Amino acid sequence: MPKPKDEFEQLYPCDFYEPDELLDEDTMYSVYEIARLLQGLDPDAEIDVETEDILLDWAIPWVMRNSEKLVVAEPPTDEEPGYYGLKT
Repeated sequence: MPKPKDEFEQLYPCDFYEPDELLDEDTMYSVYEIARLLQGLDPDAEIDVETEDILLDWAIPWVMRNSEKLVVAEPPTDEEPGYYGLKT
């Protein structure tokens, strides 16, 4: 249900990292690793499945929004995700 803005203590700008601010130019990342990086976590950080699902809700649109600045690689196996990196 929608809430009035005055019910919140503080409101923040909805700013997202640019790909070159987030990703190392010589590294490819899975969407799961990008999700962690967007939250300021280490790409290998252990998080619970529920948290990872929430982080993916942010990461997938970020990848789509920045697709023109990214390259994608096929997953190593059918069970693994694809990998994304900076277009150079």
